[in-house]
Amino acid sequence: MPETGNSAAIAAAFADGPAYVPYLAVGDPSYEASLEYVRALDRGGADVIELGLPFSEPIAEGPTIQGALVRSLDGGMTPDRFFAFAEELDVEAPLVCMTYYNLIYQYGSSEARSASEASGETASAGPRPFVERAAAAGIEGLVVPDLPAEEADPLREACDEFGLDLIFIVAPTTVGDRLDRIMGRVSGYVYVQARLGTTGARDDVSDQTTESLDRLAEYDVPKAVGFGISAGEHAERIVAGGADGVIVGSALVDIVAEGVENDLPTAEVADRLEALSRELKAGAERGHAARVGAAESR
Repeated sequence: MPETGNSAAIAAAFADGPAYVPYLAVGDPSYEASLEYVRALDRGGADVIELGLPFSEPIAEGPTIQGALVRSLDGGMTPDRFFAFAEELDVEAPLVCMTYYNLIYQYGSSEARSASEASGETASAGPRPFVERAAAAGIEGLVVPDLPAEEADPLREACDEFGLDLIFIVAPTTVGDRLDRIMGRVSGYVYVQARLGTTGARDDVSDQTTESLDRLAEYDVPKAVGFGISAGEHAERIVAGGADGVIVGSALVDIVAEGVENDLPTAEVADRLEALSRELKAGAERGHAARVGAAESR
């Protein structure tokens, strides 16, 4: 794994200040609306955009994002439609796919079975076909919440082959040898889980965030904090406390869900997503300025 990561675009996103990294589930509530919503995030200042590829058992997600994934699946989202979506997007921010390992591992398995039947060998697609297709679609990195670092080497190798970053999530309880194993395989940035539990917008910033950032200070990779960030002041406090970026999902998905519940026009929902994105980006920048000012005054 290159020390600076595989994706030059992701490295650039963290190079000049704090990165705002929003998340939306692709296809929620429809393919066409989702395109407009992701474009709104880009206009709102996104530095990296995490695109959720829905899976039927999203163990890391709270009710808000679970609802988005269900709406996406009900709308017919599949890995191939996801890749077509990424190819159709015309955004400046690099794209990261967040999904679960079963989808990655099984992608291309039918082709592998056909080839194995012809050769008499055992089918073994593994993660390589998915990563190859993701790279062709313009995806710059992967986040796989259910993949243990100890079992990540095949995916790590495929990501290195096709130039994708492999981003791991570090929980507040991740320490010792396990932390070293994760940080030895991560590239691009590390997703710092701000609190224990599942995803979901919160009204406060967890004290566990500062402890996690302190624990990760020795590792030379950008640290982006997620889980519970919903306002500009949250982003400001987290970046002022040492984060290199903020990851926001549920607060944005809530806007999409409200649009569905109230049958709002796509353009109105997109405007709200852009406005919250601008607030979150501005908060992150204020936090960075405060941190720089504090360092200069010492």
